[in-house]
Amino acid sequence: MPVIRALTKAAKQALLTPGCRCRTAATSVRTISVSPRQVTSDASFHSVSFSETDHPKVLITGGLGQLGVGLAKILRKRFGNNNVILSDIRKPPSHVFHSGPFIYSDILDYKNLREIVVNNRITWLVHYSAVLSAVGEANVQLAREVNITGLHNILDIAAEHGLRLFVPSTIGAFGPTSPRDPTPDLCVQRPRTIYGVSKVHAELMGEYYHHRYGLDFRCLRYPGIISADSQPGGGTTDYAVAIFHDASKNGKFECNLKPGTRLPMMYIDDCLRATLEVMEAPTEQLSMRTYNINAMSFSPEELAAEVKKQIPDFQITYNIDHIRQAIADSWPMNFDDGNARNDWGWKHDYDLPELVTTMLNFIGSDSRLAHAN
Repeated sequence: MPVIRALTKAAKQALLTPGCRCRTAATSVRTISVSPRQVTSDASFHSVSFSETDHPKVLITGGLGQLGVGLAKILRKRFGNNNVILSDIRKPPSHVFHSGPFIYSDILDYKNLREIVVNNRITWLVHYSAVLSAVGEANVQLAREVNITGLHNILDIAAEHGLRLFVPSTIGAFGPTSPRDPTPDLCVQRPRTIYGVSKVHAELMGEYYHHRYGLDFRCLRYPGIISADSQPGGGTTDYAVAIFHDASKNGKFECNLKPGTRLPMMYIDDCLRATLEVMEAPTEQLSMRTYNINAMSFSPEELAAEVKKQIPDFQITYNIDHIRQAIADSWPMNFDDGNARNDWGWKHDYDLPELVTTMLNFIGSDSRLAHAN
């Protein structure tokens, strides 16, 4: 069975006492009392499977981060507005709140999360809640609680209620002993950040729950994700977002990575489409549960050169953040995503020139780019 949680001292003693009939509903014992493949006899805890509904009912945790709002927009267009619920612990901006269902959800609050899944008859769960790489190194305890303890809550609830679960992984799941150019799906990982360690943990626990309990776990290792409508959130690859904002605003950018630091990257539209495609892929097409996906690979100096084609007077300088540089130097330079392309037809749309044009047109339509053109 999945783990038994949060036992009080008295409850533990009761469980160890022969012949004791412990009333779990009246104590602080929290357990999954049935196999995830079984249907509980209590109708209030029955979650309708995807095959029994016209559309999935989707919950997105960490929904106010870089990816959640965009994914919700795509899923609502496909499955209906009321079938996709965004959740977070932060207050949503007005345009997000009024765009579709939003609910408060703290992934560290097991009871609240379980109630949300049951009351809303959730069938798909997209778990975006996470503390990113640079922020995680500054606050290891927080990263451990959110990225590991929170994940355990998600896994147990998904297994208990037969959910299809998506948990993203990252280039940060690899380490300095991993092959870097290219990095295959299966190889030595051994990351040296709490973020990376927590993501390897998520990959392995998800695959374990799949093989042990039949959990429909799906995972993509995202490269650095670049989007125009979100601010950098503490990740090592965030320079590739910030550069467009600064270039459009004042024509200058100070980069915290070395000029030649090559990392795999992807435009957000490709990332969100890949997430939907792997979630919809028939199980028989999946030869594994964790896939690399990639679109392009570039360095700060290569990105700056492409920006300069659009904004001729753009200037880049370098002020190296040694913590972020050490993280980047331990990460893949390029992803081998052949399995994703072969198994379920993954194909990216945006290369570097298309990325730069799209980002600058979105961010700088009334700034230096407009004047340059």
